[in-house]
Amino acid sequence: MLTREEVQKVAHLARLELSEAEIDLYRGQLSQVLDYVARLEELDVVGVAPTAHAVALTNVLRADEPRPSLPPEVALANAAHTAEQQFLIQRVLDDA
Repeated sequence: MLTREEVQKVAHLARLELSEAEIDLYRGQLSQVLDYVARLEELDVVGVAPTAHAVALTNVLRADEPRPSLPPEVALANAAHTAEQQFLIQRVLDDA
């Protein structure tokens, strides 16, 4: 079981301010997580290929093929402001 000081140190490293109740709550929760990781470390994984995902993933995106784009008039039809066939937006950054 983690100590209160260990939980406070982790909270400090994560830049979190915890109340006394939260320290007690997370002390139990973090201890359970670490206990489970310790159990996983006991498994014999010799010969098991590393995986990035537990379930095989398939790309569900369409093929990236060139096609005609929208005409500028259609693309800019709902823009609040335009200039020279471009969206005109408020400046976000200073010149400096």
